[in-house]
Amino acid sequence: MKKIFILLSIVAPITLFSQNEKQTKQQKTAARKEKINKLIKQEEEGALIYEKQNAFGIKLNTDGYGLYYEHGKYKTIEKTNGWFIELGERKDKKEEKITNGNGFFAFGNPYIYGKINNFYYLKLGIEQQRLLGGKGNKNGVAVSLIYGGGLSLGMLKPYYLQITTNSLGTNDIKYDGGNDSTFLNQNVIDGSTGPFKGFGEMKYVPGALIKTAVRFDYGRYNELLSAIEVGVNAEYYSDNMPIMAKTEAGKLFFNAYIALVFGKRK
Repeated sequence: MKKIFILLSIVAPITLFSQNEKQTKQQKTAARKEKINKLIKQEEEGALIYEKQNAFGIKLNTDGYGLYYEHGKYKTIEKTNGWFIELGERKDKKEEKITNGNGFFAFGNPYIYGKINNFYYLKLGIEQQRLLGGKGNKNGVAVSLIYGGGLSLGMLKPYYLQITTNSLGTNDIKYDGGNDSTFLNQNVIDGSTGPFKGFGEMKYVPGALIKTAVRFDYGRYNELLSAIEVGVNAEYYSDNMPIMAKTEAGKLFFNAYIALVFGKRK
């Protein structure tokens, strides 16, 4: 009798633990199934349901152009956190390409009169996307508000011209603040030297940025991101960023943009 009692005292806790563990697993499975069904229902109703997204964008700014990549991680139905990186070029509104010659014959590379620097930028930042309106159905349009900020690295590359004068012959020159008589003399300019000369003389200027935008996602399926984005940027650099001669250089830049965005969610 004593042996049976001892055996029961050992087996009973093990059986009870096994039953509790089985119930816990069943509860977890049921909760997981309920969550999945809820997500499926939300997706059918037009909500954007995913774990993460990767997207590329082509931007046309009011003062240039840019290409960017973004990575986002789903937090809630309304909120996605992410980061982005962007590379582009900023231009001055006074830039105008000139080609030497007449309507039938041209010589030399086209050049921009008065341009002294190419202004490139590299941005790295964080952003948050908030869903303002779901698709309603899979064929609808989802509207999201995007806002963020980060760091911007401004890069000034000297703009070279090829000139020909009686004293110097044919030569490549850049603007140095004291050679206006040659650099700004259209009678001696043959053309630009091309896009690559001057990269070894790049000047780097750190800055900061903020941005806000509205994105219209018209993708047919939630797995694919196809959108048009419109927004505004503001950047501030620690030093003046001159692009054109005889024009006051600034540190603060503000622009608007439209972008074509495409990517995948999973």
